[in-house]
Amino acid sequence: MPLILPLLLAVLLFCIGVYGVLARRNVITMLMSFELMLNAVNLNLVAFDAWRLDTAGQTLAVFVITLAAAEIGLGLAIVLLLFRGHGHVDADAARDLVEEEHAS
Repeated sequence: MPLILPLLLAVLLFCIGVYGVLARRNVITMLMSFELMLNAVNLNLVAFDAWRLDTAGQTLAVFVITLAAAEIGLGLAIVLLLFRGHGHVDADAARDLVEEEHAS
């Protein structure tokens, strides 16, 4: 299989992920878009690994999958706390939740 096909698929996935992060305001949709971008990176790593007949790309892909799992766990915990405390998961409204210091 030519190398260009997985690379084009990875570009398509990455562009969909970037669009999801930039255009959507729902935090859960943004987290799914981050996952799409990480999967595009994994696809590139494995494609170049198969092309070069090396195992470093697969090792890095497993590391990226581990980081993605940790990111989703932490991100969903933050989303749940945001929803429980304020009743929404809107990224624009969450930006305004910064507590101001009170002068004593």
